[in-house]
Amino acid sequence: MSNLKLEIDNVFKFVSKKQIYSLSDAAKAANLQLENGKGKGNDFLGWVHLPSTTTLATVADINKTANALRTKCEVVVVIGIGGSYLGAKAVIDALSGSFDALSGKRPLVVYAGHNIGEDYLTELSLFLKSKHFGIINISKSGTTTEPAIAFRILKKQLEEQVGKREAKNRIVAITDAARGALRTLADKEEYKTFIIPDNVGGRFSVLTPVGLLPVAVAGIDVAKLVEGAASMEEWTAADVNFENNIAEIYAATRNAIYQSGKKIEILANFNPQLHFVSEWWKQLYGESEGKEDKGIFNAAVDFTTDLHSMGQWIQEGERTIFETVISVAVPKTHLEVPADPEDLDGLNYLAGKRVDFVNKMAEKGTQIAHIDGGVPNIRIELPELNEYYLGQLLYFFERACGISGYMLGVNPFNQPGVEAYKRNMFALLKKPGYKNIVI
Repeated sequence: MSNLKLEIDNVFKFVSKKQIYSLSDAAKAANLQLENGKGKGNDFLGWVHLPSTTTLATVADINKTANALRTKCEVVVVIGIGGSYLGAKAVIDALSGSFDALSGKRPLVVYAGHNIGEDYLTELSLFLKSKHFGIINISKSGTTTEPAIAFRILKKQLEEQVGKREAKNRIVAITDAARGALRTLADKEEYKTFIIPDNVGGRFSVLTPVGLLPVAVAGIDVAKLVEGAASMEEWTAADVNFENNIAEIYAATRNAIYQSGKKIEILANFNPQLHFVSEWWKQLYGESEGKEDKGIFNAAVDFTTDLHSMGQWIQEGERTIFETVISVAVPKTHLEVPADPEDLDGLNYLAGKRVDFVNKMAEKGTQIAHIDGGVPNIRIELPELNEYYLGQLLYFFERACGISGYMLGVNPFNQPGVEAYKRNMFALLKKPGYKNIVI
């Protein structure tokens, strides 16, 4: 079976292979810290061996619960914020049809609790009034403001529509094993529950029930996703030589480019279904590395769409950027450009060629242009877009993120800066226990 590929040759014009390989010892030491649990944030390393330790019984329980929701519900609302929804949405959007939401395919998976938009929640509530719906509520504490507001509103609506007894059969809580408001409520109401492991942080939780249950509800093979991740866990382990360890190579390459003065990494893809993989990646790396006045700034673009907007800046803007491109070798479908007798659009030179061939030439042309324009280019290739290879990609990014964070000298597994806005918001809302502040 083929595997995910990492190509770094197109950075050697900007940082040499020798410079990158000079960081191999640091990358290896960082990877060993992930394995032996002796680095910063070592109480949040449960994700490292998660794929290889996920049991068949766990997968079976997830699939059984997902099937129960699929049977009862036209719509399933996933309530969560940050890693509590981004991983699931990344996988579901990548592996579902682009127009499944319009086709009536059941169940439709939608999201709440990832914002505090009154209009959004109102429109969602109105949409659900005529629907058989269920809820997956994801929160370790049950008190995070955004999901807590959404759950309070939607729980009330569900109970009013189907009655409290039936509502509890349509609500699944993914939360702490023993503590917190959601655990207390779930035990009281007898909701089906799954546990968020204490040693897995939200942005690394896609391969726990946090991500796997919504993905299973969408009809995606979670066993294959975990299998792909497990293969990448083995391939990127600390005992794999640096030359063959793509997580260590990616981390070392990013840090070498960062040290050369390029402070922004742009993740680009040429497949629109990967948009939310990029959003998940932004949180993973931004929240892991951006601290102590350090860290690469993470941005993302969808090509070729954004070549007609951000493409100008990437080509000729300030030279502080480098680019990582995700490419899918073989599409799931086959579509050719038809011939036209009049050829008014001048496209007959493409007649008979696959649309994906045109896309690949756009990718290659963009790569050449950006390198010529002073942008180092890293390329990641998936053989195809399916559960197995997406599982590989997700774990690859997680492993490389942990390595890269340790190389940078920060704790990749905390997020102290996230609390700043919350303290101010609670004070402005006059939440008990928070001092008033003056604007």
